[in-house]
Amino acid sequence: MNRSASVARSPNTRLRESGRISRRLLAGSAGGSVHTGKPGEPEEVGRVREAELREAAAVLGIREVSFLSYPDGGVDAVPAATAIRAIASHIRRIRPQVLVTFGPDGAYGHPDHIAVSQFATAAAVCAADASYCIADEPGLCAHRVEKLFYLAWRNNKWAAYQSAFRKLTSMVDGVQRQATPWPDWAVTAEIDTSAYWPVVWKAVCCHQTQMSMYERLAELTSSQQIALWGTQEFYRVYSAVNGGRKVETDLFEGLR
Repeated sequence: MNRSASVARSPNTRLRESGRISRRLLAGSAGGSVHTGKPGEPEEVGRVREAELREAAAVLGIREVSFLSYPDGGVDAVPAATAIRAIASHIRRIRPQVLVTFGPDGAYGHPDHIAVSQFATAAAVCAADASYCIADEPGLCAHRVEKLFYLAWRNNKWAAYQSAFRKLTSMVDGVQRQATPWPDWAVTAEIDTSAYWPVVWKAVCCHQTQMSMYERLAELTSSQQIALWGTQEFYRVYSAVNGGRKVETDLFEGLR
């Protein structure tokens, strides 16, 4: 059985499980604000979001969801050693062949996403190092992730996403950040997911506290939905089993 893991901050995950792939999701944060016009305490919002994510994961066939419970909007303030150790522990326990996380740009410059990318990348290195000790779990052996990928949306995907939702921006230190699409030549894997968009939409609908952001999705035609969800693009950070310029159509290329 092939194994993959995804390290993410957002509760909106769009992964699918096939019969041959065991997928795990590691979520970095909890809490936040409820987009329903009603106030909510961060702790309560976190509990609601966690339940929504577990429901969405069940729809997608994700076998396990783990939470690090770092504060929403404050992941980049978590001590690096703490976060890296936590993720490395999960890597050693799950022993995935493939790891997927945000790119170094954090999708649209979001500090949490950038932190998750940095922590997950460092954790992949540390998990493979036999001299890297995790004191509270001494029985976990070193494990090398064979392939590491970053999410890498092209310009057309970001255009479709933002036309359906809204322009994604992040205000950081008084400077507005926005999505920077990956150039076509940098995309090393493109996965055909067109057959699964109805399942994705069902999973998105599980996130009721955030549906005000996604209400325009319900108005999209099938062709527009496929344009939005029909492919997923990635950048191969490293691979111990393959290489070259050929665009992969399977994240497990070289491992099956």
